[in-house]
Amino acid sequence: MEPGTVMVGRDGERARLSAFVQAPDGQALLLRGEAGVGKSTLLDLAARIAAGDGHLVIRATGVEAETELPYAGLHQLLYPLLADGGQPGRPPLNAAARTALDAVFDRTDDSPPSVMALGIAVLNLLSSTAATRPLLLVLDDGQWLDEASADVCGFVGRRLAGSPGVKLLVAVRSDIASRFDTAALPETPVHALADADATRLLDRHHPQLGRHLRGLVLETARGNPLALLELPAHTASQPGDRAPEDLLGPHGVPLPRRIQEIYATRLARLGDTVRAQLLTGALDGTAARPGEGHAPTAGYRMRGVDEAVGCGLLVVEPATGNLVFRHPLVRSAVVQLAATDERRAAHRVLAHLHRENPERRATHLAAATVDPDEEVAAALETAARSATRRGGARMAVSWLTRAAELSENRADRSRRLGDAAYVAGQADRLGQARSLAQAASTPGSDDNPAAVLADAYLALYQNGDVRATHRQVTAAIGRLRDGDAGRPFPARPFPAQPSPAQPSPPQPSPPRPDADPNGEVLDRLVSLLLAVSQYAGSRTAWHRTHDVLTSLGDLATERAWLYAGTWSDVVRHGAGLAEAVERAAAHLQHQDPWDVTRLAVSAYHLDVLSPLRPYLERVVDRELDTGATSSGIVMLHLVMLDQTALGQWDAAERTGQHALALATETGNQLFAHQTRAYLAQLAAVRGRAQEARDLQAEVDAWARPRGVGFLTQLADGIGATTALSAGDYETAFLYAIGITAPGAFRPYAHQASRTLLDLVEAALHTGRAEQARAHALAARDAGLPDLSPRLALITHGALAMTADDDGEAAEMYTRAQSHPAAERFPFELARIRLAHGIRVRRAQGGAAARTFLTPAAEALDRLGATAWAARAHAELRASGVTPHTPAPTAVPLTWQERRVAELAAAGLTNKEIGERIRLSPRTVSAHLYRVFPKLGVTTRAALRDALTRIDHHSAAP
Repeated sequence: MEPGTVMVGRDGERARLSAFVQAPDGQALLLRGEAGVGKSTLLDLAARIAAGDGHLVIRATGVEAETELPYAGLHQLLYPLLADGGQPGRPPLNAAARTALDAVFDRTDDSPPSVMALGIAVLNLLSSTAATRPLLLVLDDGQWLDEASADVCGFVGRRLAGSPGVKLLVAVRSDIASRFDTAALPETPVHALADADATRLLDRHHPQLGRHLRGLVLETARGNPLALLELPAHTASQPGDRAPEDLLGPHGVPLPRRIQEIYATRLARLGDTVRAQLLTGALDGTAARPGEGHAPTAGYRMRGVDEAVGCGLLVVEPATGNLVFRHPLVRSAVVQLAATDERRAAHRVLAHLHRENPERRATHLAAATVDPDEEVAAALETAARSATRRGGARMAVSWLTRAAELSENRADRSRRLGDAAYVAGQADRLGQARSLAQAASTPGSDDNPAAVLADAYLALYQNGDVRATHRQVTAAIGRLRDGDAGRPFPARPFPAQPSPAQPSPPQPSPPRPDADPNGEVLDRLVSLLLAVSQYAGSRTAWHRTHDVLTSLGDLATERAWLYAGTWSDVVRHGAGLAEAVERAAAHLQHQDPWDVTRLAVSAYHLDVLSPLRPYLERVVDRELDTGATSSGIVMLHLVMLDQTALGQWDAAERTGQHALALATETGNQLFAHQTRAYLAQLAAVRGRAQEARDLQAEVDAWARPRGVGFLTQLADGIGATTALSAGDYETAFLYAIGITAPGAFRPYAHQASRTLLDLVEAALHTGRAEQARAHALAARDAGLPDLSPRLALITHGALAMTADDDGEAAEMYTRAQSHPAAERFPFELARIRLAHGIRVRRAQGGAAARTFLTPAAEALDRLGATAWAARAHAELRASGVTPHTPAPTAVPLTWQERRVAELAAAGLTNKEIGERIRLSPRTVSAHLYRVFPKLGVTTRAALRDALTRIDHHSAAP
């Protein structure tokens, strides 16, 4: 209904809205109903009630033409609040909120934050505004809101209970899917009018209807208020002697489409100039927005449209005097009725109007252009590059594809399709990537670089095929290299050992929008080759990769050499690269998400990941929601690894489960098994041996036949850690030497240096002191302490564990525990303290040992490393410390846990227990994982005594 129409019926909805607006607490409400059922009228009512109560009312409307423009809806809602930020008495925004909002509103070059970070910033803005005046946000046609804005609105709406004075009211159509369908906001359905109310509304506005036509309208409208108002007017305006049944349209046509056709009939009677004005306004969307004067950019102003107002297609919004479409179906009818040439002409007008907004301009230029046009194609390409850095990789694919269609020559078309295929691959749309790559190929050719990239991504990430993929990518690089006019390529040897001859530390690579297109494709192929080589984890693959880089000469970027040095073998090639990573990390906001993740992987191998983690956490949700999904999963891996290193094991497990769910959902088998390996490592250090072994077996069975050495090394590392945790030192030693021999670090085995402590500890406990010492000395002689803070810590720790005399042991221990970064690796530090405490107790007695054993036990307890913690407490008891036994009643067992514990104490295996009480062996294992720490034990043999203590405690008076 147009503004000012008297509402009939709706007593329940009106009461609900009145209570909603007048409630003191913050809250959100979603109205859902079919087109024309009266949602907008109810929004008007809520806005009037709120304004009458002194609320500040901000209104916005989703526009179908803007669904692909990120944050377009959020701009409508928030710009008035940001523009009025200096109101007296209004608390200032905190720095984090200001930074997040500035990034979204293009006031800075920072990358837009994640949904969570932006949602928190919006909540801060709303709370600041409501501190001086209650606030109502009204959003109509929410189904047309862009995904980024809808996600933020959903996040905010679920958390308004903590923001008194702030309300969010959203209306969506029930027949159109939207992001609000899963937003979990409170809902009120808006149904058709009851028969009596429908009759009253019809009689109020069309009292002159004859009985027969009146009955037909009521039957056709089925209580839809818009239909009740429009159908009679339509029949009265039709010439001729047609029957009323014919005037109402063919039977069975959905009501919204009937009403839209009614509007199309009125539009057809207007002059060309008026229709052109309406079309431009409809495509721009601004004519749908009450309060348009608050818009962040000037919208199109329709002029000379009195005729459209007179026939009920436009109405005047009372609060602002702006012309708005009477109903969204009018806007849809305007666009659908227009001829193709008319729509293009309107888009040209809008492209000029929004010339200062690259993404809006590109969108309208793309729709306005038919013939190849390099200027338009370049504008779309620029917008796509901007989108990838703003978390819009999926939208970038569409723009790049359209840019290819508008390219003036085959080379540019192929390049842009190749770019689209590459971005689609990064967004985990591998099928689309392959289709785009095939379109980019020259007819009759199967070796297009874009096609190679797409095929290689499929083969690597879905199938783990590192061998064939390495050959395929190497060949593609060779073809691209040799096609460069036959120019000679200067040799650039990759150093076999750290030396002054190593390439100078790479500098950060800025975006290269104007770079040689072949150079950009070459960079992508080289990066993929490096990734394949990392997963292969073999000397042969890396030697071939180094040969390729050397053959490229100056065409191999400094960033490629950085990745090659850190991903391949930090023991041999990592010296001096930590500083290069840190310098490159200063420019993350200007880099594509896949470049950020590659750099962060280098940081992980050098153990300097923590400074990059805040940025990864800010953008990972954005990439997973709307951007590069593959990069988002890698970001989750990196966050999980840093959480694990810092001892944040519960958080790391949650992150890993999230990554595993995403990798499984997208069919990315490589990432799924990589995540399982990281989860298995966590289970191993936490003493959950069966879980660790199950995951290890699954990873190993998939990776070993495929030659995915990165994962098989992880599997061996998991085996070593699990065995150490269980006290099975011989098995631990066998796993450890499967990674590298004692006294050496196998080339291109990334786990060789990372498992230094495992090999040394297993060797010492199995009487192989000489091999343990040789390995510790090899770490020192290879320069591990200079490569990374973690390697410095564990090298000095290994030297302390294996020292021949107590003086050297004390010196090496002091160097380990006093390292500036030692506390960043609490598990390794606790293990070193435990080992040194054991040595000191045997040499100097319990009093001296307690200095080292006490902090070790406390740290291991805090981490939840149950097996190591049990050893630490056993050593403390041996040093004369009375054990503190927690009161059994503080951690009671459930009935099921008690039953499982009793059967395990009786000597039954997990399988036998499961058969006895009808549980799976894995469920039995999970129960025992919980029971052991509750009882303060680490073995089944200790269960009987622990259960007896509980019984005695319960029986005590």
